[in-house]
Amino acid sequence: MARDMTRDWMWSEACDMLARAERMHRELFRPTGTQARQPAWEPPVDILETELEVMVLVALPGVNAEKVEAVIEDGELVIAGTRTYPQALRTAIIHRLELPQGRFYRRLRLPAGRYATVRHAVADGCLLITLQKAGASRG
Repeated sequence: MARDMTRDWMWSEACDMLARAERMHRELFRPTGTQARQPAWEPPVDILETELEVMVLVALPGVNAEKVEAVIEDGELVIAGTRTYPQALRTAIIHRLELPQGRFYRRLRLPAGRYATVRHAVADGCLLITLQKAGASRG
């Protein structure tokens, strides 16, 4: 009898933990900002700085770089856009879905300073945003 109570207690605890994890997951992917009706996710980024520039590498596989918005607001780089499946795949049977879809939004604090030019390029499936520092010259 004691063994059954222990098993039931452990099962109950496991179910509670799964429910908490699911609530945390929903909270993490809750819509944000003005796009509250659309799901939002944050792409992973790397930020690197040299003497002349700041480079931001954004992992956005399958996203057209020309359709990504990237602006500087109050010392932060704001990156936004949408990742969608190609039309041909919309009726496909899904066996695994790991890459997020829908609206993405990322706000990043930039290193202090002013930036003169902003360039976009695609590098190995990632968006590379290069911010040239104001006053920095390429010898």
